[in-house]
Amino acid sequence: MRTSRRFPLPAPTCLLMCVTLWSYLSDGLFAQPNRRPNIVFILTDDLDVAIGGLSPLSKTKKLIGDAGISFTNAFVASPLCCPSRASILTGKYPHNHHVINNTLEGNCSSKAWQKSEEAHAFPALLKTLAGYQTFFAGKYLNQYGHSEAGGVEHVPPGWSYWVGLEKNSKYYNYTLSVNGKPQKHGADYSKDYLTDKLANMSLEFLQYKSNYQPFFMMVSTPAPHSPWTAAPQYQDSFNNTKAPRDPNFNIHGKDKHWLIRQAKTPMTNSSVQFLDDAFRKRWRTLLSVDDLVEKIVKSLEVRGELDNTYVFFTSDNGYHTGQFSLPLDKRQLYEFDIRVPLMVRGPNIKPNQTSQMLVANVDLGPTMLDIAGINVNKTQMDGMSFLPVMEGKMNSSSWRTDILVEYEGEGSNVSDPACPLLGPGVSECFPDCVCEDSYNNTYACVRTVAPSANLQYCEFDDNEVFVEVYNVTSDPYQLTNIAKTIDQEVLEKMNHRLMMLQSCSGQSCRTPGVYDPRYKFDPRQMFSSHSWRLSRLRQKMK
Repeated sequence: MRTSRRFPLPAPTCLLMCVTLWSYLSDGLFAQPNRRPNIVFILTDDLDVAIGGLSPLSKTKKLIGDAGISFTNAFVASPLCCPSRASILTGKYPHNHHVINNTLEGNCSSKAWQKSEEAHAFPALLKTLAGYQTFFAGKYLNQYGHSEAGGVEHVPPGWSYWVGLEKNSKYYNYTLSVNGKPQKHGADYSKDYLTDKLANMSLEFLQYKSNYQPFFMMVSTPAPHSPWTAAPQYQDSFNNTKAPRDPNFNIHGKDKHWLIRQAKTPMTNSSVQFLDDAFRKRWRTLLSVDDLVEKIVKSLEVRGELDNTYVFFTSDNGYHTGQFSLPLDKRQLYEFDIRVPLMVRGPNIKPNQTSQMLVANVDLGPTMLDIAGINVNKTQMDGMSFLPVMEGKMNSSSWRTDILVEYEGEGSNVSDPACPLLGPGVSECFPDCVCEDSYNNTYACVRTVAPSANLQYCEFDDNEVFVEVYNVTSDPYQLTNIAKTIDQEVLEKMNHRLMMLQSCSGQSCRTPGVYDPRYKFDPRQMFSSHSWRLSRLRQKMK
């Protein structure tokens, strides 16, 4: 007979729990009403918000969004899995945590990352500074479990219970690190389907955890990342659904960076069929995520813990399917790739709220530390807590107006045999030679949301310092690059602000933005090492 698997506590953990319990008693913190809130963090993989990603998640929207607050201007610091997840964990922009892509060489779960950043990630701080018991289940970083990075035996510091997926997203035939010991899974839906497995292990943690400590639970689902394997009961869902034909679908990005301009327009019929099929499959995988959210929220409710628990739901990046004739991927600077869903419910958050305040994934760690009573200013994090926003204690006039988005492109040193005319330096190429990435697809953007402006300013690190600027209010689908027509003073201010953010660290990342009345701009204070950028920028705009 199959019995429920418990989470055995090693002796040091038991000792820690005893010491923590004693401190709670001595500090008068043992009483349930005064206990620190619990935190549940559900992270999806490649879930967009711009092209309808939330549509299949009806239960999630009801149980988290309608029960709390939804952020309509939530962005990622980088539109790629590993750099974005590193930003979530550290509260830092990529130029400070130095994870630049999904490879070991790009610092994804590398030995260098483990030595420099893991011990300072916000879950570790919750455990060491606030006495939280911590639980992780799912995809961590893309190269987690690699033999050159310690294998699955490596358990990142700060986790009381660890269930980490070896490497990238899968649904079947994967290996989990269960507290440092490999656990292999096959292709039997009833016991192996990863989304359901994560849900069941989360419920076990809720059942067997200590009731004398607050807890932090992070559940990181594979969905809706490829290979888009749906649960059997959902394989015929959305059969008539197609990717949305928004105004930027299957059109030529004529005024954009060369990588976007190289996409063939109109797309071939086979590419359109492929992306429509992928779109349906992605939605099907999300139905199991919806079930997972329901199970966790209902379990918290049954246990009487829901009212004292914050539940966060978001994604590591967005996604595109046919926008500007790019078949499917992320990695681009546009809204469909950098904007993500973010919903939170919890104590002191009134239901049915929508906020237009600008938040980024570097803010998640600071917010959860703030919930736990930890002073974010004593950390090295670049983000800021949006807890006051959720509690209605902060208005737009005193909130930040801009955030940084940065990405370092990847390419191959040799030409793709199927696309020799493109030459070396490109990657992620489709059969019809539309490539989703390249070495000089390296850019940095200031995303601005203020009462008087909704702008995106981006510069590419290439020979011409290509610039893209969008007024997202008048042009939500980013059809028209206004870099050559925007006022020169605004252009210089945005260039200055971008350089400030690209060199920021900690509190200097939270200084006033261009559309903040406290912003001071003095061209004489431009960085000398970046002066070439401004001079080239001026030449380009003439």
